[in-house]
Amino acid sequence: MPATIMLQGAGSNVGKSVLVAGLCRHFSNAGLRVRPFKPQNMSNNAAVTLDGGEIGRAQAMQARGCRAETSVHMNPVLLKPESETGSQVIVQGKRFGSMRAREYGSHKAELLPRVLESFDIVGRDADLVIVEGAGSPAEVNLRAGDIANMGFAVAADVPVVMVGDIDRGGVIASLVGTDAVLDEADRALIKGFLINKFRGDTTLFAEGMTIIERATGWQGVGILPWFPQARFLPAEDILDIRGKSGDARDGAPVRIAVPVLRRIANFDDLDPLAGETDVDVTLVEAGDVIPADADLILLPGSKSTISDLTFLRDQGWDIDIAAHLRRGGMVMGLCGGYQMLGTRLDDPDGVEGPAGDTPGLGHLGVETVLAGDKRLTQVTAHANAFDVPVRGYEIHMGRTGGPDCDRPFLTLDGRPEGAVSADGAVIGTYLHGIFADDGFRRAFLDNLAARRGREGAFGEVDFDARVDATLDELAAHMAANLDLDAFARIAGL
Repeated sequence: MPATIMLQGAGSNVGKSVLVAGLCRHFSNAGLRVRPFKPQNMSNNAAVTLDGGEIGRAQAMQARGCRAETSVHMNPVLLKPESETGSQVIVQGKRFGSMRAREYGSHKAELLPRVLESFDIVGRDADLVIVEGAGSPAEVNLRAGDIANMGFAVAADVPVVMVGDIDRGGVIASLVGTDAVLDEADRALIKGFLINKFRGDTTLFAEGMTIIERATGWQGVGILPWFPQARFLPAEDILDIRGKSGDARDGAPVRIAVPVLRRIANFDDLDPLAGETDVDVTLVEAGDVIPADADLILLPGSKSTISDLTFLRDQGWDIDIAAHLRRGGMVMGLCGGYQMLGTRLDDPDGVEGPAGDTPGLGHLGVETVLAGDKRLTQVTAHANAFDVPVRGYEIHMGRTGGPDCDRPFLTLDGRPEGAVSADGAVIGTYLHGIFADDGFRRAFLDNLAARRGREGAFGEVDFDARVDATLDELAAHMAANLDLDAFARIAGL
């Protein structure tokens, strides 16, 4: 087996995903074959792998940090929430079933061998595997059958470095408390800890490091100052998008409003748009009104399209969308958002819940049947309205057809894809990731601004190059502030 190290958190959202990506890039820059691994992830933000499956978007970013191709084995169990109590379970890239939390717990024992199998496959092509935990091992009420944190670490005999988030406060208690509630076998695997997201003079926390070391016996491997450039990395959580787009850009030539659906999926579609200085991306929260001065309303993907359509109507956003179109605005739907814009959604087999159908918003002359196999593929298409190629990926179930499909938004493998309304104001497509294509993004935003008689500097930033540059900056930032030689020793290099 290769050298291996696992990062776990003393709480949720402590920054593990970004830290693993930075470590991947650092050790890749050192000439090692590095691979990421996350036994279990919970996210509706998924990436399509080259081997035809899906994994968490964070693991795709980490693979990029390693300069490695994505594989379903990098994230063998992916939970995609469909309701408050249940999720679709993806195992080694494919749908395993939809389960409530208690039912899923009873299946963990049979999933651990699949997780260990994937871990072995990932390790065959690596000098170093960097593993990310999920949530926190301090949730000891979930320890029985655990495959995400200490359950995996014990089963695979992987050393652990614990991460504390000082930005939240209470970091000493969270780290020392984690040590206190774990059993002896779990504690024995924790070899070190680090402090993340520190703002200000790190020397002020020197005594805090000593207190934690004495209380736990763990080695302190450093304090990592706040890394503001993390906003340029693809978002793992919708909270990350909020941080990028929270400050309205007064006077921006283009304003895009995005209703935040309850089961919003693949929301990293917004990253390239939020990174444009001449674009103001406004996230519209539940209970808020869609801004009347928006140029485009973008309906994002959804893990539960029919449920989210009901949620959209409950907020009154259907009325806002209709008023927006009457004022001459544009509306675009991606994947689930595309399905909502049609006249009807039919779920005959109860894929998303009770079987039945529901009226759509009626702004596109298309109907969708939620049936058939899920499409998971990376593609290159042609944007018909702008006469430019565009790269993206499909990750959806359902068949959509109707008269507006005779005006396809894209041409994909010689076939029409998506739909455009007769007046050109409403667009729907199943393709995700299209705004990460610089040429398409520039053409799309130029057209959107021109409809309003405006101009802007769009698509001037190479999105992929900026992500890579940010990963290198992150790796350098970590090397300057953490003892990465200690990481290497703990991993067994």
